Amino acid sequence: MLELLMKGGILMIPLVFCSVLALAIVIEKFITIRLIEVRSERFAEKIRDIINGNADNKVEKVLALCEMTSSPLARILKVGIEKRNKGRNEIKEAIQDAGSLEIPNLERHLKILGTIVTVAPLLGLLGTVFGMIRAFNVIAVQGVGEPGALAGGIAEALITTAVGLTIAIPSLVFYNYFMHRTDKIVRKFESVSSEFIDFLVGE
Repeated sequence: MLELLMKGGILMIPLVFCSVLALAIVIEKFITIRLIEVRSERFAEKIRDIINGNADNKVEKVLALCEMTSSPLARILKVGIEKRNKGRNEIKEAIQDAGSLEIPNLERHLKILGTIVTVAPLLGLLGTVFGMIRAFNVIAVQGVGEPGALAGGIAEALITTAVGLTIAIPSLVFYNYFMHRTDKIVRKFESVSSEFIDFLVGE
């Protein structure tokens, strides 16, 4: 396998780098998105328990819970609590602004993965061009009587193309998957925030 990759030429170096980086991002996103989902769900359940309970000082208890919880949803709702003396529209706007600040954190590294999806096939295509140039140079110098030398250039062209596509295809699948998971989290935040706004306005 290593020998095959070495035949791909100099462009195999950035292609291997892209593959390692894509794998690292995929692993990181699986872990972080799952943690955010679990923490946000637990936090939302605790918020609902406080809101639907009979205890006094519900807003203060929710605020204390927000300050103790490391979660994007907690930071969003905390902003809403700080605006609780304002009107519904101001509270909603503040929560939306806070949510827009959290979205880049949810999508962290996805732009890099999207770039790899675009760059890897282009690097493979560039390797194809280099390989074909090499093959034609062999033909120009030695003619078609040296099939071994000619095959080396063609092999370089095909290997880089194959590797570029092998990196890009699964990267695209994971990119779309993580974007879907992120959108799902955002919709969950919006739902909980809407419930919380109703609670603050009704207090």
